[in-house]
Amino acid sequence: QLEGKSGILAIYGLVVAALIIQSLYPAPKYTLFMSFCDFAAGLSVGICGLASGFAIGIVGDAGVRSTAQQPKLFVGMILILIFAEVLGLYGLIVGIILHIRITTKATS
Repeated sequence: QLEGKSGILAIYGLVVAALIIQSLYPAPKYTLFMSFCDFAAGLSVGICGLASGFAIGIVGDAGVRSTAQQPKLFVGMILILIFAEVLGLYGLIVGIILHIRITTKATS
């Protein structure tokens, strides 16, 4: 059940990588500000994905052990896993906001 839970975190990284690749320009048009925003977008998704993966692993391990002893804890474990997954989603949102900031800056 928990095996596919952290696979979506890799998809978040692929989405931001695809957005960054589409916005690359030749050197004079691609400024230092744009490159640092792209770096920050990738870094935010990566670090949030790493933290989310650790949280999912720790909660999943403790949750499976506690659910084996007390089956009533299953719903609580799933809720905590959802909260851990949202950490990665926050990183994706921040990465997309940073990327939108670059594209609006490049077009103006």
